[in-house]
Amino acid sequence: MLVVQEEDKLEPVDKHRALIIIDMQRDFLEKGRALFCGEHARQVIEPIQELIDQERARSTTVFFTADTHSPDDLEFNMFPPHCLRGSLGAQVIPELATRLDNTILIEKQRFSAFFNTNLDEHLQEKGINILTICGVCTEICVLHTVADARNRDYAVEIPRDCVASFDKEAHLFALHHMEKILGARIIQGTKNE
Repeated sequence: MLVVQEEDKLEPVDKHRALIIIDMQRDFLEKGRALFCGEHARQVIEPIQELIDQERARSTTVFFTADTHSPDDLEFNMFPPHCLRGSLGAQVIPELATRLDNTILIEKQRFSAFFNTNLDEHLQEKGINILTICGVCTEICVLHTVADARNRDYAVEIPRDCVASFDKEAHLFALHHMEKILGARIIQGTKNE
């Protein structure tokens, strides 16, 4: 007879959950790149690595999104060209690229990971109804993805230590807005602070 001690047990498998990692790409997270979010944004890399590992241990489905643009994208009327399809800047950062195996990559052209993508179809096919969303930038692609998720009646959690922005005030506004207006749950994150 096999006896499993309490500390050896893995977290329960939850097939109704997904982890969505937003735009952790070189153009946003490497100094000198097109839209570098700043050194403080790089502080979410390690907590996101830990979160991926935790969720994989629970057999959670993991998605990465990748901001992906053509050279004539109208978004470049607002922002400098970035994350051009096939470019080095569009790649997931090396610190997370090692965790891309057995994940689903969603290329997106706009702020929301739901807009003109097949993300919702993937989630529905898998019967997922709870999303943990993290990445950059909190008030741009994270916020718009959370809004679209809530408009589709997904429950959403945002680990506070796994989101970041180049604009601290906008970051704090977005966290407040996602919690108080959109009904997302802001959780402490991987450090259990």
